[in-house]
Amino acid sequence: MINSFIHLAAQQGYDFTYLFIFIGIAVVSYIIQANLNSKFSQYSKMPIGMTGRDIAIKMLHDNGIYDVKVVSTPGRLTDHYNPADKTVNLSQNVYNSASIAAAAVAAHECGHAVQHARAYAPLKMRSALVPVVSFASNMMSWILLIGILTVETFPQLLLAGIILFASTTIFSFVTLPVEIDASRRALVWLQSSGITNSGNHKYASSALRSAAYTYVIAAISSLATLLYYVMIYMNRRD
Repeated sequence: MINSFIHLAAQQGYDFTYLFIFIGIAVVSYIIQANLNSKFSQYSKMPIGMTGRDIAIKMLHDNGIYDVKVVSTPGRLTDHYNPADKTVNLSQNVYNSASIAAAAVAAHECGHAVQHARAYAPLKMRSALVPVVSFASNMMSWILLIGILTVETFPQLLLAGIILFASTTIFSFVTLPVEIDASRRALVWLQSSGITNSGNHKYASSALRSAAYTYVIAAISSLATLLYYVMIYMNRRD
């Protein structure tokens, strides 16, 4: 979809600088994702004394949380915390694995559960934005596409699409402190509880740091795309 937008904009004489920015972001995103996959593959072979499930339960209980369930979910790197039903969802490779990678992921997701229990403000803000972003995501692609095609005759439609897309950009940036703080809580607990030691703690830290980069590049990409749409709107011929 983005490529179509770029092609349409190029036909109308817009600056190709944005094309190069998008290509650069795509390349960086690919490198970050490849690095993340490589590290998790490597760290999944480093054994530790507890499975991801056991680590998650222990971290929850150590933080006085007993009303959150730890469940297995299909897929790879599909791990997440669901505040709606209070479940820590661990992918099968994490749930059953006793490795540094599994420990880091399980503790990170429990970090979100701790945030929820402590009413961490950025998490509350992100949760409040979820229905807005869900609504925007269902229609903004078509509104933006039609808005670009009709920008000269009906610019209000593109403006509406920009407003919808802006909500997803805000969501991306609100997500950053939520993810970084969850990793910080995870790493502090892993070390203080003795799950990791001086020899392997750096690998857990490296894994979570690499995961955080994916959220950073996603936020930057969203902002660049938003600015691109704004540029098209501002450069229309009235």
